[in-house]
Amino acid sequence: MTIATSSIAEQRTVLRNISWETFETLLEETGEDRGSRFVYDCGTLEIMTPLYEHENPKIQFDRFIFALAEEVDIGLKSAGSMTLKRKSVKRGIEPDNCYYIQTEPIVRDKQELDLKTDPPPDLAIEIDITSSSVNKSSIYAALGVNEIWRYNGRVLKFYQLVDGEYIECEFSIAFPLVSVTEISRFIEQRKTMGEIALVKSFRAWIRDKIVQNTGDKH
Repeated sequence: MTIATSSIAEQRTVLRNISWETFETLLEETGEDRGSRFVYDCGTLEIMTPLYEHENPKIQFDRFIFALAEEVDIGLKSAGSMTLKRKSVKRGIEPDNCYYIQTEPIVRDKQELDLKTDPPPDLAIEIDITSSSVNKSSIYAALGVNEIWRYNGRVLKFYQLVDGEYIECEFSIAFPLVSVTEISRFIEQRKTMGEIALVKSFRAWIRDKIVQNTGDKH
């Protein structure tokens, strides 16, 4: 059975009763350069093609996270939309962006990653302007991703994995200096500010936060 939905942000096609072997064959045959992203959940395959309203905030989040890591001087390894999958749980997903932060030293020198032997990313970014047909949280939980930032075009929420389930939280695990409220303010400013000015403003804000945080400890 196939279900197709679309909006100005995302086009989605859902296929039912897809075997794991078929999923892996599709991944291999379509390659890494395809424009669509796959989500697989125990036989259900969703194929999503992102459009402008989806891709623009994705880019802004990536810039914010890179700036955060640089300004607070912590390690970061970007993994983009790499396919996260494990046959043992029959789940796979391609996030908008994902990052190794706490576990960055473990994967720093690796050219290939396999979740059978390597840790999952520490942080995943999920942008769903339209509703997905699969439960992405259960997929990320099964894969062991510790933190998710989810944005629906209006509201940003942070989630952390606790005892196999995601709970909403105010502060990031990877970047405890920042709250969801503060990041939300900047991601909304992308709608009215130029991108260069926005990144400069964000960096200046981070530096002020670092100074304030240092002062509070003395």
